[in-house]
Amino acid sequence: MTSVPATDPPSVLVVGEALVDIVRAPDGDREFPGGSPLNVAFGLARLGIATTLQTRIGRDAHGERVRGHLGSAGVALWPGSEDAPRTSTAVARIGADGTASYEFDIRWDVEPIAVPPVFSAVHAGSIAAFLEPGATAVRRTLAGAAGSALVTFDPNIRPALVGARQSALAAFEETVGLAGVVKLSDEDAEWLYPGSDVDDVLARVLDLGADLAVCTLGAAGARLRTRAHAVNVPAVRVPVADTIGAGDSFMSCLLAELLQRDDPPRELDSAALSAVGAMAVRAAAITVGRPGAQPPTAAELGELL
Repeated sequence: MTSVPATDPPSVLVVGEALVDIVRAPDGDREFPGGSPLNVAFGLARLGIATTLQTRIGRDAHGERVRGHLGSAGVALWPGSEDAPRTSTAVARIGADGTASYEFDIRWDVEPIAVPPVFSAVHAGSIAAFLEPGATAVRRTLAGAAGSALVTFDPNIRPALVGARQSALAAFEETVGLAGVVKLSDEDAEWLYPGSDVDDVLARVLDLGADLAVCTLGAAGARLRTRAHAVNVPAVRVPVADTIGAGDSFMSCLLAELLQRDDPPRELDSAALSAVGAMAVRAAAITVGRPGAQPPTAAELGELL
């Protein structure tokens, strides 16, 4: 695995689901483009990174909403991404008492990509790494990219969609074995490895082959670990609007920061790890400070600094 950028300036291929979140509440319906890979691609583009998304959307109204959202940040779509019979949706029905029930209509069936050496990094995550038949194709794409690009992975576990824990764990560990950088949340870590300490989970990720393992810890910040160094990065305190997309903003900024460095992730010292983590935490803080998955631009990150 390598982190040497294949392009200058760097460019990223993101592989994963794009969908429309539909919130049905007593006061009316609201729709938002969603999906963790979509959010990561959108966040990378907002930070000035040339980004392409391989996904599956239809030529329907929901697909048009997704296309418009991605286009507003300059994200390109990989050929074939718009040929699905329909665009996936996740419906949340909000009752009068505020409780929510969920209904998913998600199909994931992509072809593997023989990645040419034009991308600095290839990122995958979430449902796309677990839901067949597409998950196997995603791993084939990552395996093909590992020799020429930095491969990153964020499981972003959705228990209702990834199947039984043991099969999901097997898929997670197989995918980790293809990645140079793995980011997960403390909730992901607890679901995958119940009762395990965060450091034990990060050590397991490194043992499986990753060069850098990262765990976000909510209000406690983040933990970054290589085989040689481990650092804690404190959270940035901001008034919270909601936490939608915070982890995806963290992932986008983490990857963008890594691509700006000459040293591969495994060779970063404690100071470099802290600097990379601090920027990613700042990106997440900006996102939680406003409603919805609205990741920061590079200018907004600079203003926060």
